[in-house]
Amino acid sequence: MRQIPGIRPLRPPRAVRAAYGRVARMRRAVRRVVTQSPQSLFLRELMVRPGMMGAVCASSPRLAARMAALVDPALGGLVVELGGGTGAITAALLARGVAPERLVVFEQSQALAAHLKQRFPRVQVIHGDAADVALARDKRLLPVDAAGEPLPVDFVVSGLPLRSIPAPARQRILHAGAQVLAPHGRLLQFTYALRGPSPWQGAGLRRLGSEHVLANLPPARIDVLACTADPCPHAVSAP
Repeated sequence: MRQIPGIRPLRPPRAVRAAYGRVARMRRAVRRVVTQSPQSLFLRELMVRPGMMGAVCASSPRLAARMAALVDPALGGLVVELGGGTGAITAALLARGVAPERLVVFEQSQALAAHLKQRFPRVQVIHGDAADVALARDKRLLPVDAAGEPLPVDFVVSGLPLRSIPAPARQRILHAGAQVLAPHGRLLQFTYALRGPSPWQGAGLRRLGSEHVLANLPPARIDVLACTADPCPHAVSAP
């Protein structure tokens, strides 16, 4: 609109300006939720990398809690999570009592790895392939003891969709995970296949037991595995 010289342009009333401000703030808040929330991030990654996400929904708090319940936080070694995703299991492990400095998370997606680093600043998040976990240990990229030696990996917690990963890549992950696991350690894997053997059994691990979590979408199964040479003197059920 053309301004007439000598006449000040009309301004909307204060109430109208305040309403405009509230609408603008609401739009910014909605934009942050849509673009930055874990659920939105998961869905965007699902669209970009459907084969690596493995499910149409992120892991439920119930599934994450049951996975974490099978981890003993009192042991002095490391807990290595393969496929951190949006951080549901990571958060459950920390709530279980796992010390942040003893938790290492591998995540192949750059966007999800950045999200995990921001959400869990005290946890070591490695943006990389889970198949490189043994190499990372050998290169001292994982936490070490006072003498500079790699700490034992007491638990490997995997949320990877192994059955949807191409066979060559899956075999590298299985070999590396079994290699890095301490002789007394436990490997936890959740799967949406409620029946049948675990892919980890083909990598030399033996399944000690399974638990079904029906309060997840879709329902899931948690497998507990150990090295075949391990006498397994202690129970694996959650306290």
